[in-house]
Amino acid sequence: MIFKIKKTDFVKGDFVLPASKSYSIRAFMIAACGGFSKIVNPSQCDDALVAIRVAQSLGSKIIEHASFKQNSSRWTVQALESPPRLNQINVQESGTVLRFLLPLLSLNEGRSIVTGAGTLRGRPNLYLTKALRDLGVQIKGQGPKESIPIYKGAGCLKGGSIEMDGSLSSQFISAFLIACPLLAENTSLKITGKQVVSQTYITMTQQILKKSGIKIESRNSRLFFIKGQQKYKGLKNFVVPSDYGLAAFFLAAGALVPSRLILRGNLKDDLVQSDGQILKLLRQMGVRFVKKDECLKINGPFELKGGDFSLRDCPDLVPIMAVLALFANGRTRIYNIHHARAKESDRIGDLAHELVRVGAKLLIKPDELIVFPQKNYKNNCLLDPHHDHRLAMAFAILGLKIGVNVRDIECTSKSYPNFVKDLIRILPGRSPHS
Repeated sequence: MIFKIKKTDFVKGDFVLPASKSYSIRAFMIAACGGFSKIVNPSQCDDALVAIRVAQSLGSKIIEHASFKQNSSRWTVQALESPPRLNQINVQESGTVLRFLLPLLSLNEGRSIVTGAGTLRGRPNLYLTKALRDLGVQIKGQGPKESIPIYKGAGCLKGGSIEMDGSLSSQFISAFLIACPLLAENTSLKITGKQVVSQTYITMTQQILKKSGIKIESRNSRLFFIKGQQKYKGLKNFVVPSDYGLAAFFLAAGALVPSRLILRGNLKDDLVQSDGQILKLLRQMGVRFVKKDECLKINGPFELKGGDFSLRDCPDLVPIMAVLALFANGRTRIYNIHHARAKESDRIGDLAHELVRVGAKLLIKPDELIVFPQKNYKNNCLLDPHHDHRLAMAFAILGLKIGVNVRDIECTSKSYPNFVKDLIRILPGRSPHS
């Protein structure tokens, strides 16, 4: 479906932000490892629903309990002591679920096939599968990147020493942090590579593991000691925080056009989020807003400042930061983003290819994107998000400023099923149409 969004003079709205996709996935996958859990207000996006289905396949009994409160839901998860062996399982398009699942499947000798769909085909898993093979698991993916389908044969995961390259994805490290406490032996996990990307996501995993009664010893930022024979005790009352990465799109909208927006949700800072850096980045660009535990308020627009911005730990912010940079004073350099090329799309190359259509002037490098703002951009161009939900949402926000048509807007359901509905809600008296 092509989504047509017209240039607008004003946005106004008051609505509830969606829950964090990353925390929701971690909550259900970790809850499936043992104990009884209560998970409050998880995301209902496609990837979170995949995590729920996979947790059920691993033997968990999951119940959604009715709630009379608006925007409120409560789920209980009862894990099995001995998860069943799975012959085949489909993770759809969720790279996080895929990577968390592989070491869990490798806890036993059973043979299995993990399949998926869409953008997951071609996404790299080599570092993870190689580490599993080094520890005695017969496992192999498709092609040089070892993408789906992935075949797990004989052999099961053993403790010992693991070396994992952390320069491509933190999900590989999180996957072992989740599985290794269940091993009979202790495990030492050393992170190699020039730089560790998205390190905050590793902290996110550790925070939920701690709430489940699991102890991970961080000897330094690149070395973890994981004691074996630990027992998951469940998440007692885990309230999923709102998603800063999704709030970023509406904060950008409020910064670019005249606005009066209130974004409500669970915005306490007790749980770290990589995409929470959007608040710091926006302030650096000259954007002002009010942040409270229960809401974000923004009244724009603002005169944006360019500059140099490292997104090493928050590559999901690359698309919306690039859109903001189109309207900044002075050039904007977005760097430390090579790992953004291995997401649902090439979030450097594909993003740049589409922005050039509206007249953007860009310099593309392997690890960075430099944006030179122009006085005028082309209106109502057709942009293709390459089936990447974050590109689609960023292009829609760009449409508020110059008017664009976005192909395949349905892909936003991967992380934000109500994105179009909420976007229309902030346009009083006007509606984009499809």
